[in-house]
Amino acid sequence: MVSSKDNFIYPRGHYYGQIKPENLVFNSNLQEFAQRVSYICSLETAGKISPEDAYERVRELWKTLKRSKQELRIGEDPFKNSDQ
Repeated sequence: MVSSKDNFIYPRGHYYGQIKPENLVFNSNLQEFAQRVSYICSLETAGKISPEDAYERVRELWKTLKRSKQELRIGEDPFKNSDQ
């Protein structure tokens, strides 16, 4: 069971989109991306990390999210023939 502290630190929004396993997984990945970017922004704003370091961290997170989208085939038409 998730504690109220975890709900406060790691909030999750409700998903209202089309219920498919790949959409739910991507939504979870997207929410984690947003949470981590928020932390990185806060660290950079507070002077704890450099702007360059913040950029590289966000860039790596973006690559991970993009890879997740591709692997889950989000936005692709499963019935589209790639030969056409």
